[in-house]
Amino acid sequence: MTTRRYRLPAALFALWAAMAAMTPAQARLTQHPFTARDLVTLDRLSDAQIAPDGHAAALEIRHTDLPHNRARHAVALLDLAHPATRPVELPGDASSPRWSPDGRVLYFLSSRHGGTAQVWRAAPGHAAAIEVTHLPVDVQAFAVSPDGHRLVVSLAVFPDAEAPDATRARLDARHAAKASGMVFDRLFVRHWDEWADGTRNHLFSLVLDAAGQASKPAVPLMPGFDADCPTKPFGDDADFTLSPDGGTVFFSARNAGRSEPWSTNFDIYSVPVGGHRAPVDLTGSNLAWDAEPKVSPDGHTLAWRAQKRPGFEADRFAVMVMDLVTRATREIDPGWDRSVSSLSWSPDGRTLDVTAEDVGQLRLFALDVQSGRVTPLTGDGHVTDVRDVAHGLTYLRDALDSPAQLWRLLPGGAPEQLTHVGAAQLAGLTMQPFRQFAFTGWNHETVHGYVVQPAGLQPGHRYPVAFLIHGGPQGSFGDGWSYRWNPQFYAGLGYGVVMIDFHGSTGYGQAFTDAISNHWGDRPLIDLQLGWKAALAQFDWLDGSRACALGASYGGYMVNWIAGNWSQPWRCLVTHDGVFDDRMMGFSTEELWFAEWEHGGPGHTPWNDPAGYERFNPAKRVATWRVPQLIIHSGRDYRIPLEQGLAAFDALQRRGIESRLLVFPDENHWVLKPANSLQWHDTVEAWLKVHLGR
Repeated sequence: MTTRRYRLPAALFALWAAMAAMTPAQARLTQHPFTARDLVTLDRLSDAQIAPDGHAAALEIRHTDLPHNRARHAVALLDLAHPATRPVELPGDASSPRWSPDGRVLYFLSSRHGGTAQVWRAAPGHAAAIEVTHLPVDVQAFAVSPDGHRLVVSLAVFPDAEAPDATRARLDARHAAKASGMVFDRLFVRHWDEWADGTRNHLFSLVLDAAGQASKPAVPLMPGFDADCPTKPFGDDADFTLSPDGGTVFFSARNAGRSEPWSTNFDIYSVPVGGHRAPVDLTGSNLAWDAEPKVSPDGHTLAWRAQKRPGFEADRFAVMVMDLVTRATREIDPGWDRSVSSLSWSPDGRTLDVTAEDVGQLRLFALDVQSGRVTPLTGDGHVTDVRDVAHGLTYLRDALDSPAQLWRLLPGGAPEQLTHVGAAQLAGLTMQPFRQFAFTGWNHETVHGYVVQPAGLQPGHRYPVAFLIHGGPQGSFGDGWSYRWNPQFYAGLGYGVVMIDFHGSTGYGQAFTDAISNHWGDRPLIDLQLGWKAALAQFDWLDGSRACALGASYGGYMVNWIAGNWSQPWRCLVTHDGVFDDRMMGFSTEELWFAEWEHGGPGHTPWNDPAGYERFNPAKRVATWRVPQLIIHSGRDYRIPLEQGLAAFDALQRRGIESRLLVFPDENHWVLKPANSLQWHDTVEAWLKVHLGR
């Protein structure tokens, strides 16, 4: 059936334009280098959703409210027929915009009345948005059925009292009790930055009546599941989807029970949207991770991303397809040595639009479903939020010198930038040039890195260096924008920036990524040493005698390891949420599969393989530490608990080494609050200036 195209009327944009506050900041009159304040206050674009007819985009824009130390999220509309116009924000807080199938209605999440987060809708001719759901708990994520008659929502509920009202009553009773103790008889006790409260994210189905209101009661789609969908802590609506006819929900979940903290066995399930039959496990034969189910436009084929090795969260994600009638399954891309980050179907069902890291970029590719042929569609930069609709592909792109903006790629055409969110804030800023370079690293293999020039670079002058080490360890400091570890901040201070994608980094083939497991302290250290030498040889403006090594998470581990094994080049060190005692990390981290795999594989625990945890343990080398070190750690970091940072600081202080400790009791593995982020950057800047002389 051909869907009737519906162009959002100009009156709708005019109405929302009149309601939105149009007060952009004036552009700065003089150019200046990028600063921490610029980074923290910059408007952020995310979650770009394109109307079915391709004529409008709904965008989520995050604004920083420094006086109140918070972020405010808004949904904005952009007329793609006139992309040079500024997106128009709907009034009130809002996030997660989603279009109705006919494009006439925009749904979104909001807690604008100060209560729970609910689904709302805005439609032409209405001066105010209308609340659609009225549930007693927050809506975590949602999807609109292809026929427009239902919503599928995720709610945090108690599996043994799954009705939202029963969950609300239990939560209220717990809050009213005077005792604060928590009793556990299984893991997880805590995860990422929250203590376990016994609830699970479960999917529910809601019918929409003729007035657009959601029915009661909500129909459970995961009854009895000891699992979350979306998965915690970072899952979203990519973890579930509906079939084109709206009759079936497909979702990914790890129904692992007590083994959850040491399991990566997510499966894809199907369940009728009416909830009249129990979910069916479609991928139970694969004991590793199955993720992101997507159904072809004709409803005949299911695609998803799948890993093969149980217990390894950084295994290659291949693309699988299943015939939903015969259940025949095959891998599309067995010869392509890249790990797919996201996927979506093209409108004709012949290709999958996939993103994958590739030699320092996160690129968009067309993957032919029949042949497995891979065709790159984008070049440099970091691509997310891909949408393939009536008028071509759209996506968000960011880079080392640009925050995310919306781009469009028409058939046979060149990429076109559609948005300039934050243009007034960026108008007076100078982004420093960067360059990728290569050298011969561990095992005589090619390794890549990036350098970023310091602000005010003058020929013949040499500049101090910030040597940034990425986390993961299976990660990358590639050509992408970051709101936490942004090299433009260091370049703006007048430092050259060097970043090495050592063995273990992603985007260079799975063997390259695998090389770091059980080798945290040798192979990547060799790459860092050789990369440092190569950078100094290739870029004569780097002053190798004035340098500081900085890193977070695994990067923080590596800084602690460097302190005892490669201290010669450095005038100072910065460790953020880094591992200090690897053996204790194996006992105290929450996602146990990670520690086990990185020390030999499933079952390699600190008591079964103590030597494996001591082999590259920074705590063993404290006697050789000598370099001044700044330690930063957060109280709600349950991935690398606070005691790791405190222990490192204790060791530094007891040995009489110049050191400083910055603790954020209210932050997790990341520093998210605006005022805390500014304090983080100010503290790091002061430390660098004392030791590097800028």
